[in-house]
Amino acid sequence: MQQEQLNYLPIIMQILLAIGFVVITLFASGNLGPKRSSSVKDENFECGVASIGNARIPFSVKYFVVAILFVLFDVEVIFLYPWAVNFKELGLTGMVEMMIFMSLLLVGFFYIIKKKALDWE
Repeated sequence: MQQEQLNYLPIIMQILLAIGFVVITLFASGNLGPKRSSSVKDENFECGVASIGNARIPFSVKYFVVAILFVLFDVEVIFLYPWAVNFKELGLTGMVEMMIFMSLLLVGFFYIIKKKALDWE
């Protein structure tokens, strides 16, 4: 029993060290250093362009659809790498399964094209 507990000691030490580092860093950054505030310093600033108007302008839903579709197809492509690495070991079964996977991916892609989800107006 004593030996099993010693096996977890490096993991517990690493977790405590990580938590301690985060707490000390947050405390130090919040309490050390000057705190000067002014109206110019507290103003919103981005890329050297002065802020004009309200920041709460609604975005088109198409923007979010394209973003979600990008993430979806990007994640699907991640599955191709392990398949390509293990291509010889998977054999014909792996090839058939990947063809099914890719055909489903293409059906989804053609559905998106048909619904004109990627067309900007």
